[in-house]
Amino acid sequence: MPQIKAINHVAVVVEDMEKSLAFWRDALGIELHELRDVPAEKSQVAFLPLAGAEVELVMPTTDDSGIAKYLAKRGQGMHHLCLEVDDIEAMMVHLKGKNIRLINEEARTAADGKKYAFIHPESSGGVLVELYQI
Repeated sequence: MPQIKAINHVAVVVEDMEKSLAFWRDALGIELHELRDVPAEKSQVAFLPLAGAEVELVMPTTDDSGIAKYLAKRGQGMHHLCLEVDDIEAMMVHLKGKNIRLINEEARTAADGKKYAFIHPESSGGVLVELYQI
């Protein structure tokens, strides 16, 4: 059976990256590891590592992205919880067998080679869950 290895990151959707970094980086003192544009997701992402996991700030870069729609509907705040798994494809098959609704039918591959897929919040008590395989 596929295994969950760790919480990889908690993602927070934000309206203004600099204003958000003023809190997370400057006020709390969490070091900014990387600020990256993610054209495939029409977003900008800040990675702030903390004790074996990360806080990930996500800001839409277009008005028509999924993140922009989420922000318009729900406002700023927690976007998703990311769980690192040992075998994403096996985990997805396992979850489908348990009638868990997946947003992605197949895992996607990020620019850095990591595989990811999302579980629909209706199957997880209202929390958007990302699966991640490094």
